[in-house]
Amino acid sequence: MATPLFPSGAAAATREAAYWHVMQREGALSPADQQRFMEWLVASPVHLREYLAIASVAAEIGDAVRGLPPESEQAGTRDNIIPLPLRTARAPVTHTPPRRLSRITAAAAVLLGIGVAVHATLPNARHYTAAHGTPRVVTLEDGTVMHLNAESDVTATIGLLRRRVELARGQASFVVAEDRRPFTVHAAGLEVRDIGTTFDVSLQRDQARFGVAEGRIHVIDLAGKGRLLADLTAGQSAHVAHADRHVSVVQEDVGAMTAWWQRRVVFRDEPLRDIADRFNRMNTVRLRVDDSEAGALRLTGNLRADDVASLRAFLDEQPTLAVSADAREIRVRSHRTPTHGAW
Repeated sequence: MATPLFPSGAAAATREAAYWHVMQREGALSPADQQRFMEWLVASPVHLREYLAIASVAAEIGDAVRGLPPESEQAGTRDNIIPLPLRTARAPVTHTPPRRLSRITAAAAVLLGIGVAVHATLPNARHYTAAHGTPRVVTLEDGTVMHLNAESDVTATIGLLRRRVELARGQASFVVAEDRRPFTVHAAGLEVRDIGTTFDVSLQRDQARFGVAEGRIHVIDLAGKGRLLADLTAGQSAHVAHADRHVSVVQEDVGAMTAWWQRRVVFRDEPLRDIADRFNRMNTVRLRVDDSEAGALRLTGNLRADDVASLRAFLDEQPTLAVSADAREIRVRSHRTPTHGAW
């Protein structure tokens, strides 16, 4: 397969679309190749978009070439040329005059440049995940630094006019690069609109949490016709319930918001069930909460996310909890919950 002549920075889909377009025009596709082309075309909306863009540019180049004057109008008189006999068995060989060739080249270069420029303005979506126990740091195309917690999943789309991130699950913090394009984060039907800042977004069991370490954000309810739910500045966090969009805004230590960047779990008057989720992202030994009363117990602490021994000691200190452990999990329950022979 020949490599199409495209800039090295062009998207893979664009290069593939150019290849398929050339093969179609030359009639060089076998039935099997035609089937491969159709499978490629329907595999992604991006493939169809890129193929149509290539076809459009090629059509414009063809129109430009057809609009050039015939060669006979440019040839002039050739009195000093002695014609040579041509073999009747082969078609005569013609050569494109330099002037015409230069016009074709210029037209092709301009149209290809326009095509590449248009392609550069199209939004570029990239998907990022962080597996269990492995937080990661990613620098987005605009220079924004994204801290992605373990067991998290985001898609970042950087376009000509906007920057948008979709948080499907987990937790992410953003140190937003200065740029005229607005920066937004979408999560659980909510939108965070950045106003030059560093902020954190976390999807929890029954609520979404938004914290601002620097600058300012707006939290918008997309399902509620763009209703402003919270206007947060540095040192504030908002907890938005998934069920009824109830909002609770509290003051929060900035260092605690970003402590998980250093693999620490800092919790201030938080229910044990949410604390367990945060520890379980980082450890193969699971913290299991056996009853709702124990899960609702609100605790305060500051522990390393991967320090299971310290977590066990911390839980042992809680007078209302009964704790046991084996090689795979730490189990906690309320003292008032019947054991049913499980402990």
